[in-house]
Amino acid sequence: SVCQRGAEGACKCNGWKSQNPPPTPPRTDQQPNTVNLLEPCRSCSHTLGDHVTHLENVSEEEMNRLLGIVLDVEYLYTCVHKEEDADTKQVYFSLFKLLRKCILQMGKPVVEAQESPPFEKPSIEQGVNNFVQYKFSHLPSKERQTIVELAKMFLNQINYWQLETPSQRRQRAPADDAAGYKVNYTRWLCYCNVPQFCDSLPRYEMTQIFGRTLLGSVFTVMRKQLLEQARQEKDTLPPEKRTLILTHFPKFLSMLEEEVYSHSSPIWMISAPPVARPLYYSTSPVSVDPSSCGTVSPARKTASALEPSPGGQKRKPSDPIHHDETKKLRIVGDIPMELINEVMATITDPTSMLGPETSLLSAHSARDEAARLEERRGVIEFHVIGNSLNQKPNKRILMWLVGLQNVFSHQLPRMPKEYITRLVFDPKHKTLSLIKDGRVIGGICFRMFPSQGFTEIVFCAVTSNEQVKGYGTHLMNHLKEYHIKHDILNFLTYADEYAIGYFKKQGFSKDIKVPKAKYLGYIKDYEGATLMGCELNPSIPYTEFSVIIKKQKEIIKKLIERKQAQIRKVYPGLSCFKEGVITSCCDPRKELKDPDQLYSTLKTILQHVKSHQNAWPFMEPVKKTEAPGYYQVIRFPMDLKTMSERLKSRYYTTRKLFMADMQRIFTNCREYNPPESQYYKCANLLEKVFYTKIKEAGLIEK
Repeated sequence: SVCQRGAEGACKCNGWKSQNPPPTPPRTDQQPNTVNLLEPCRSCSHTLGDHVTHLENVSEEEMNRLLGIVLDVEYLYTCVHKEEDADTKQVYFSLFKLLRKCILQMGKPVVEAQESPPFEKPSIEQGVNNFVQYKFSHLPSKERQTIVELAKMFLNQINYWQLETPSQRRQRAPADDAAGYKVNYTRWLCYCNVPQFCDSLPRYEMTQIFGRTLLGSVFTVMRKQLLEQARQEKDTLPPEKRTLILTHFPKFLSMLEEEVYSHSSPIWMISAPPVARPLYYSTSPVSVDPSSCGTVSPARKTASALEPSPGGQKRKPSDPIHHDETKKLRIVGDIPMELINEVMATITDPTSMLGPETSLLSAHSARDEAARLEERRGVIEFHVIGNSLNQKPNKRILMWLVGLQNVFSHQLPRMPKEYITRLVFDPKHKTLSLIKDGRVIGGICFRMFPSQGFTEIVFCAVTSNEQVKGYGTHLMNHLKEYHIKHDILNFLTYADEYAIGYFKKQGFSKDIKVPKAKYLGYIKDYEGATLMGCELNPSIPYTEFSVIIKKQKEIIKKLIERKQAQIRKVYPGLSCFKEGVITSCCDPRKELKDPDQLYSTLKTILQHVKSHQNAWPFMEPVKKTEAPGYYQVIRFPMDLKTMSERLKSRYYTTRKLFMADMQRIFTNCREYNPPESQYYKCANLLEKVFYTKIKEAGLIEK
């Protein structure tokens, strides 16, 4: 080609092009970042020095930057010719043109895109950190550190993971979102992959600019390959790392997988998620060298330039107590986490912690414990199946549907077989099937109404010779978790007189939470049946719920034992009783023996107190609207109306009970109100009146 020079004398040819360029040698850190300026131009007769005469006044730093881009252009040009995948080749060529343009214009490369990083919030890194906080914050510090190291290893693996090309993914999973994956694949090439070998392009960590969508598209394949690689390399791993990778890493990935594919998982909130109910993931402390977890991991950075630090927004304070902002609210029932961890360490019986691992179940086991154990061993399986008019019939699924039709027909004799067959094979209905030894032994047939926010349960049965094994409870728990993942949190069903008991045990009631307008006309009425409903809580892991409850009961039991041990301590008596002196204002000799006489006396005293001019603040229970935060401060409220009702019901069998309730009114008032308030003064005056009447009645010494 003819070399064209412009007014400035710079060469205007397309520059160093040929149809068959020489192969680019491998780039190493030792290769000098220089170009031979005497080398002839591949497109004209000029030397490379002629092309860069206009760069005489450019700084050495800028010259090195441009020469670096030249190397990247050469490398990308080779990649374009060698790459076989069309999508990847197109991205390489686009970046090649971008860098070549930067050389000619002496500019900096900027990838032109509709969006710039980050592409989704929260990022993968933030989501994994939230997962660690959400699931494992209850663990002791050493065990929690083990989980943190697992998270670092996982994030590091993602940052250097090679994504499969869109064409490879279409062959493996044709039903997935191909267009969405192709967009993310292109972004990954431009911002993460190519910048690893092209230093002139800005590089981002994959875990910081991508979020849940990309992680969900690669997690299943990645998990499988990571575990397979760990099994192959187990003999070469050091002992301390072998335990971490072979024992704890698979369980960590399984728990993370549930949160990645759960539609309602809180780990994908922008701010930090709430701490979850403890699942009691137990690890033995492992000494891990952080440097052994791979190369530089983004999880070790103190803060990300793209993502906000965990923690989220400040919690909005509740309505303040207007009269005393300095008064500290008390929360009843809080147990310090340190105490919980200490008690957990004393529970060494594995059957108390996670349920029995043997076939010998105790008489006090949960209903679904045997079924859960069989599922863990692979004896039984659960599958959501249904008929389809769009896909080719699957022989195994059709056999299972026939088996379900037989189970429902035998166990529900009052239901017409034709009706059962029609619904089981209706494409709008699905069935959660219980499979044992390859055959169907039970199931729950249901129809989902996502737009209305509920699911109708049509049939529910387990074959007679497999009943009383907890299968029914475990079936329902699996169905609940399936619907939580699909964001449907209400069940409706018409139960006959024989099924009402079962549904009550599964959390159903006649109190329907779904508005009538939502289900009227959508579900069929059954004569002689009762409509029952169940509202699901997305924070509850239903298939493990009984295990968690058992664990909590064991912890409470240990706490009670500790408290009892303290109570049983014998303290030395008070010296004032040595001479038989009674210092209490309540003389037991003053106790009235006759119940009617006691009732009459207490009634007279209460009437006198209620009729006093200072009794008006205490006549009825305190209303929440009038005293914000009252019931957070006052643990045991009391009022004169409640005392009157208790007196009528003969609750006050002794004068001590009566005096304790009255004293509580005055104590509560002084606890909640400041001394200068009118209520505080009324309590003091009325208290004096009350004790005057008690003394006059002879119930205490004057």
